[in-house]
Amino acid sequence: MSENRPDPDALLAAIQDQEQRQRRGKLKVFFGMAAGVGKTYAMLDAAHMRKAEGVNVVVGYVETHNRAETESLLDRLEIIPRQKVEYRGTTLEEMDLDAILQRKPELVLVDELAHTNVPGVRHPKRYQDVVEILEAGINVYTTINVQHFESRADTVRQITGITVHETVPDSIIDLADEIELIDLSPEDLRKRLAEGKVYVPEKVETAANNFFRVGNLTALREMALRLTAERVDHQLQNYMQIKRIAGPWKSGERLLVAVGPSPFSEQLIRWTRRMAYNLEADWLAVYVETSGMLTPEQRVTLTHNLELARDLGAEVVTTAGDDIPATLLNVARQRNAAQIVMGKPVHSPLRDALRGGSPVDKVVRASGSIDVFVVTGNPTTTRPPLFNLDTRQTSNPTQYGIALTAVGAVTLGHLIISDIVSYELLGLIYLMAVLLIAVYLGRGPAVLAAATSALAWNFLFIEPRFTFEISRAQDLLLLLLFFFIALFAGNLTARIRTQERQARHNAERNMALYTLAHETASAVDMDAVLRSAVAQIGRIFNGDVAILLAKDDALSQTPHPSSTLTMDERELGAAQWAFENGRTAGRHTDTLPAASGRYLPLRTSAGSVGILGLRLREDERLTFDQEALLETFTNQVALVIEREMLDQAAEQATMLRESERLYTALLNSISHELRTPIATISGAASGLLNLATASDSSNRAALAQDILTAAERLNRLVENLLDMSRLESGRLMLKREWCDVCDLLGAAVQRMGIALGERRLQIDCPPDLPLVQMDFVLIEQVIVNLLDNIRNYTPTTTQVDLDARVIEGNLRVRAMDDGPGIPNEEIERIFDKFHRVPGTPTGGTGLGLSISRGLVEAHGGTLKAENRTPHGACFVIQLPLGAAPPPVKEAAL
Repeated sequence: MSENRPDPDALLAAIQDQEQRQRRGKLKVFFGMAAGVGKTYAMLDAAHMRKAEGVNVVVGYVETHNRAETESLLDRLEIIPRQKVEYRGTTLEEMDLDAILQRKPELVLVDELAHTNVPGVRHPKRYQDVVEILEAGINVYTTINVQHFESRADTVRQITGITVHETVPDSIIDLADEIELIDLSPEDLRKRLAEGKVYVPEKVETAANNFFRVGNLTALREMALRLTAERVDHQLQNYMQIKRIAGPWKSGERLLVAVGPSPFSEQLIRWTRRMAYNLEADWLAVYVETSGMLTPEQRVTLTHNLELARDLGAEVVTTAGDDIPATLLNVARQRNAAQIVMGKPVHSPLRDALRGGSPVDKVVRASGSIDVFVVTGNPTTTRPPLFNLDTRQTSNPTQYGIALTAVGAVTLGHLIISDIVSYELLGLIYLMAVLLIAVYLGRGPAVLAAATSALAWNFLFIEPRFTFEISRAQDLLLLLLFFFIALFAGNLTARIRTQERQARHNAERNMALYTLAHETASAVDMDAVLRSAVAQIGRIFNGDVAILLAKDDALSQTPHPSSTLTMDERELGAAQWAFENGRTAGRHTDTLPAASGRYLPLRTSAGSVGILGLRLREDERLTFDQEALLETFTNQVALVIEREMLDQAAEQATMLRESERLYTALLNSISHELRTPIATISGAASGLLNLATASDSSNRAALAQDILTAAERLNRLVENLLDMSRLESGRLMLKREWCDVCDLLGAAVQRMGIALGERRLQIDCPPDLPLVQMDFVLIEQVIVNLLDNIRNYTPTTTQVDLDARVIEGNLRVRAMDDGPGIPNEEIERIFDKFHRVPGTPTGGTGLGLSISRGLVEAHGGTLKAENRTPHGACFVIQLPLGAAPPPVKEAAL
């Protein structure tokens, strides 16, 4: 028997979801079947419990509805003042999102999640405010009724007869870390309603006889309980996947829903979302673009439907094809969709029969192993007429007038030449006129021309003339054939014309993409890239464009000089929000829609590199296809900007490497050149000092000692410069040998000589320390640098201590003083090259500690600094002991 294992993709998705939840704030949703069950009271009661635990709790927005028991719970909680918004001459209050983000509490309470905000605030919906609060790392408690979830809206309307306008996407349930159902029986809720605890007295009777009927409340209660059970089941499955507990797992099925410009598509989308949620399945919303043209109203409806599907978690796919059933099945097979969801046909059976069956019938017949779900629409949907022209083909009255004029002109010409040619030839000329009208004017005028030309041909030219009677059967057949051929040919020609127009549109779109890619790719610098992007996008979308670049993780407040969009403070605010949150904001979006422009983040793998703003000269909402094209343009511009930034970074890196190479070479050359005169000075000063001591000349001895001290100091500087050059070039070679630690400390102190001045020095080095394998000269240089650092930054009366110990397999050497110590914020920075603590006396190059750490790390050890109590500094060297030293061989006698 095969073991039932979790799907790896599902396991990865569950783990990623857990990681995302850990980064953002926690969301707890209190929900119930209707108003008055006690959601707000339960939320406030839970908030008091969290406050008693020491959690920082504030009230972002709570609506008490003048209920005394609810208002009493607000007394001991901090309340964020509400934002006052002027709207149509009235001052209204909304939750102050910015104040909450600035206050940054641990937990904020937000009532009525489905509330629609007053125009003029950042987001149209309160749930969007909550999402931004969560992304800021703040926990949220909120309330909502079950009828406000988007996928339940249709069911609620069928149950109660009331359309719910304020809804939130079902993704809020997925976002929630915890949900709590506030349950109450319908009888108890109606009792609370009668007592005036839900609505004011004048609304009680109306509510009781409508929404609060027992049947409605019972159905809503069942819906709330079912939603809770589904949520608990999902939590259990996620837990089992993460813990790798065997069990039934997500099958990996994918649903596909057919979406169009019909209002009924909205119900199909919600139905598919519920089904996908229950099946733990992915789902696609597919729109098939045919050769027909959509009316402006249909384009708006289509855009709304596709945005709704995307908001509810679908992957939106648009494709082209006149055979909708075949195209849907092709997409389903390509995307491995096991189930297709379609709407029940609303056309009459006769019309479907004339067209070879309804789209649903065609899909079912050709579906094979794919399941097909047919969903019933709203029963109030108006049944379309048996025959109707395709409303997507729009021709204006002028075009119909031109068609009639053309038929009239052809008829007049026929009357002139009717005595010369036969009436059969005249019929062919009419047919040619119909085809030309179809090509240049469209389908509707072609149908009108076919009908009028057939009537004119019959009345004026077929015997008996000037009557609609037809004496011969072949003339009747000829007329019917003429009419149907003209109708069919005209319709076919119009369809070809529409397809040609659609193909031209696609070609223009592809050419726009190619032109943008080509011109930005051939641009020589960043300015040329941005000029080209602004010009191309402005031309394609007939709008004004602005590009703002990011610098040092901050968005520039000045658009690029090539921008054509003028930005005021409000526009800059929308652009800043889009940059900080990585989401589109501005006109016709859910964030700051009062802005005149639409602002899209220029996202790359490394983050946002700027913002692209677009304001259409004609204030129209972009269609879904246009939005997709704009997003493609934005991604292309972002990639090109990233490429230019990488090129600039590469150039800077090349210059920096060359500068470092020259610096290293120059430093190495100067250092070596300085060593020769320093050695001469040191030797001469030492000789003078010996002569002066022998002759007992104190003045000469003092001068010689000063020369020797300065030469030794200069020699240490040169040694440091050489060591730094070797470290950075990677040419430092360690000469490891077994060394006595006490000898090492003694040699370093002797090398310092009298440089420590009057400072008291004490060495604590146990004689039983083991030999350590290291580069004696380099570690001696480290000790000298540490002592020299103490000499430079401590008073002359300072006590200096050196000690060495073996601690947990490491040699620890400490250089300590009881001076002023090191500022806490400078403890790590003192190891940077050329860094000096502000306010310290002049002297030194700022290289000693940096070189010392490099030399110690080259030995596999560490060097750190810390402050002593009550004052003073301590430098700690840790070197690994490694293997034990070899035994000392005794000489043979």
